[in-house]
Amino acid sequence: MAAEQGTIPAYAAAGVDIEAGDRAVELMKASVARTRRPEVLGSLGGFAGFFDAAALARYDHPVLATSTDGVGTKVAIAQAMGRYDTIGFDLIGMLVDDLVVCGAEPLFVTDYIACGKVYPERIAAIVDGIARACQEAGAALLGGETAEHPGLLGPDEFDIAGATTGVVEKARILGPERVVAGDVALALASSGLHSNGYSLVRHVLLERAGWSLDRHVDDLGRSLGEELLEPTRVYARACLALAANCQVHAMSHITGGGLANNLGRVVPAGLEVVLDRASWTPPPVFGLVQSVGGLSQPDVESTLNQGVGMVVLLPADQVEAARSLLAGFGVESWLAGQAQAAPGPGSARLVGAHADR
Repeated sequence: MAAEQGTIPAYAAAGVDIEAGDRAVELMKASVARTRRPEVLGSLGGFAGFFDAAALARYDHPVLATSTDGVGTKVAIAQAMGRYDTIGFDLIGMLVDDLVVCGAEPLFVTDYIACGKVYPERIAAIVDGIARACQEAGAALLGGETAEHPGLLGPDEFDIAGATTGVVEKARILGPERVVAGDVALALASSGLHSNGYSLVRHVLLERAGWSLDRHVDDLGRSLGEELLEPTRVYARACLALAANCQVHAMSHITGGGLANNLGRVVPAGLEVVLDRASWTPPPVFGLVQSVGGLSQPDVESTLNQGVGMVVLLPADQVEAARSLLAGFGVESWLAGQAQAAPGPGSARLVGAHADR
């Protein structure tokens, strides 16, 4: 039986506002449209997104690559700060740069936003950030889902996740099988913490030390909240340009688990990459977390990126060209180490001490 005129629809009474969801879709349409690639068919609002696979015909042997991820507990910082337009860069950075390390071009992204209550302007701000990051990566935001979960999440709580698909020529897939002794490690600077280790960071600074997000920290030159909300750098275009123009053998996206653990994933058996800490100075936020938390060097290095967002393994004679190319994309880089023979499975380790500030 239909609801009587003037009564609240049953779904709305249960806490789900269909009209607010529709309003959010309308507000995000312009942002999504800016990410459109020629291969995208149709428009936002259908049951599925369409990407014309005929575009893959230009490849001799196209291989699809896919990745899925979320932002993690960094969303708690965005919630507390009431700022929602940057967290999308964290999502896209975690997604597309996992594809780029194998040489794949990200083609499209789909996102998923779960929230306790749909506030259309808030959802539109989140999606706008996602869309701007997709533009930076060259990927289309093909579609997504906003789900209202009253009773499961509080009215101001949300979480975001997504998936991406890319393509790479089979003969050009990067990985450990290409790495040889004598290859050097080129480190690419991170923009900060990126989107990893926030459970540790929040525990140390907010819960144990009791610092507030609006606390100005002289070493950071801004408030703690502003530092913690610094968006993840998206390396996709720069790294794809490297793969196309330099003899890159492998790349590692430095995410959860820290520098050595992630780099070790692209090092073949019988080799290790030795990184010299003296080749760089981590940004102040890393020393802050370590000192305030009384953390050991291994604890910090196994959790946080220490100022390195990506590592590229390539022949030594390619470093100058690679660094010049990266500088053109505004990415700072430096020679951080080298691959050498070592028994056992492939690995990476850090030696020495970081340069003083």
